[in-house]
Amino acid sequence: MSVISKRARLALFAGAAALVPASGAFAQEEMPQRNEEGTLATVYGSPPSDLEGLPEGPQIEGVITARNGSAIQVTSTNGSETIISVGAGTTIKSSGGFLGLDKDRLGPDALLRGLPVKVDTVQWGQRLLASDIDLKSRDLRTASMIDAGTRQQFAEQGAAIEENAAVAEALRGRVANIDQYNVKGTTNVYFDTGKYNLSGTARNDLCQFAQQAQEMDNALLLVVGYTDTTGSYEINQELSEKRAGRVTNFLQQQCKWEPWRMLTPTGMATADPAADNSTEEGRAQNRRVAVNILVSKSVDGM
Repeated sequence: MSVISKRARLALFAGAAALVPASGAFAQEEMPQRNEEGTLATVYGSPPSDLEGLPEGPQIEGVITARNGSAIQVTSTNGSETIISVGAGTTIKSSGGFLGLDKDRLGPDALLRGLPVKVDTVQWGQRLLASDIDLKSRDLRTASMIDAGTRQQFAEQGAAIEENAAVAEALRGRVANIDQYNVKGTTNVYFDTGKYNLSGTARNDLCQFAQQAQEMDNALLLVVGYTDTTGSYEINQELSEKRAGRVTNFLQQQCKWEPWRMLTPTGMATADPAADNSTEEGRAQNRRVAVNILVSKSVDGM
């Protein structure tokens, strides 16, 4: 077990918020904004289809962690969150094939939670409006499989979930803020440089931890992958996602953890180092996947 740092809580939020229920195709915007009191409010309006003449905004790169109507929330690797509107004037493209030269135009339904994106924006009043959204075909396939698998598992387990309405709400709604959950335990498994295969020790530790979680009522698991600072950001981001995915698959396939009780795995690259990356020992501690047991405060102790 380990104590969760403040930055780790941001990392947990990035993964957990990825399961906020999505809306359909974009029409009229229902966009969360912070009012003068600092609380979230919903603002209605239609993003313009003609973006010509609108001042250029910043380029945002990160992972889609929430959707609400025609707005997406993108969380960067440093934990910052940006709400961006998407409308008829937004071009959504996926790249793949040799050297990434093949590009396909996509609709707004492709913007799934957990999907890495690069967004060019313009200023629309006090908000940001996406002009171009670029993503990778392989990332879209991965996000689609996770989304489809999650929906299928909820359908299959619907009858059992409905036996406890409070638990059903916790599982379906998942989490909009990590502070709504109690962290009941954390374990780490470690990896060799550039690798994402699980050692025998890691496999034993994961199944023992899953068994511990099984004994807790209403427990969910959140898996977050990390790397040391060896290599580029792009390599480390992909490696951290592969590590998180490998642990998630092992927990479900070998440790028999139900997929509908698993939050979307998240790769955080070099964020939130557990130790000093300037030493070999420190880097070894940072090449890890953290598995967290979460229980909603609304049902904890029921």
